[in-house]
Amino acid sequence: MAEDNLFKVVYTDSQDFIEQHLVEEASLKATSEKKEAGYWAVIFKRFARNKAAIFGLVCFAILLAATAFANVIAPYNPDEIVGDFLQAPTMAHWLGTDEIGRDVFSRVLYGGQVSMFVGITSVLIYGAIGTTLGLISGFLGGVWDFVIMRLTEVIMSFPYFLVVLVVVGILGPSIWNVTIVIGLFGWAPLCRLVRAEVMKLREADYIQAAVASGYSTWNIAFKQIVPNILSLILVNMTFGISTSIITEASLSFLGVGVVPPTSSWGNLLTAAQSLSVLTMQPWRWVPVGIAIFLAVLSINFIGEGLRGAVEGEI
Repeated sequence: MAEDNLFKVVYTDSQDFIEQHLVEEASLKATSEKKEAGYWAVIFKRFARNKAAIFGLVCFAILLAATAFANVIAPYNPDEIVGDFLQAPTMAHWLGTDEIGRDVFSRVLYGGQVSMFVGITSVLIYGAIGTTLGLISGFLGGVWDFVIMRLTEVIMSFPYFLVVLVVVGILGPSIWNVTIVIGLFGWAPLCRLVRAEVMKLREADYIQAAVASGYSTWNIAFKQIVPNILSLILVNMTFGISTSIITEASLSFLGVGVVPPTSSWGNLLTAAQSLSVLTMQPWRWVPVGIAIFLAVLSINFIGEGLRGAVEGEI
């Protein structure tokens, strides 16, 4: 009887301990989520006070929406001959026609789809690669750090655009080749940034506590560290979109990127290689030049706004 009572007491105490532990763990998790939500709320408020960043965000949203819904907005099929060749802007063709009678306004909209796709997708590729390798290098250290850093130095030692130009030239011009090559050769700076931040964070008390508690390396890296450096990664990737758009436009302008009849902002600018087009037919290159300018400028404004919000400058 005494043994049964002792067992009941021990069992009850164990149950109370487990319940208390679960309550404390849930409370800590809720507190952590509140802090994280509060952090992002502060970032948003700082960002919202930056007028240039808001202008960039609105401008980029308009450009993105216009290109995304080009099939609805564009009055003509971009590859269809719909008028006289080299026709100046009219009510029927707002930005005139090109050398074979295709509507320039429609081609600018559809070209934006390609340029935006290349810019955003290539950044997602290099963001995934750079973040993962930076985490491995900074958190594990040792041989992993040595190998990844030497690889990063090798990639950064070559001129970025020249390497992309050569590789795309070898593989052949296409949307996917341009996107993948830009993504595969653009991750090195982000990797170094992530590594530096991870090396600082891995010495933090909460990371050491997670290690002592037996959490797996991947759990610590992606659930404890990544949320704390996500804002820096987003800032870097934001600037990367504008760089990728310019890179695609440059490659297409040189004839090794997206090739006609598929339109992109870069290959639409190839018309500007002719002096007669530059001087006598501005509708063929000025609109797409303005589109590239606005896209890059708005993205850079967004990136600067995010950087200032993260660093507390606003």
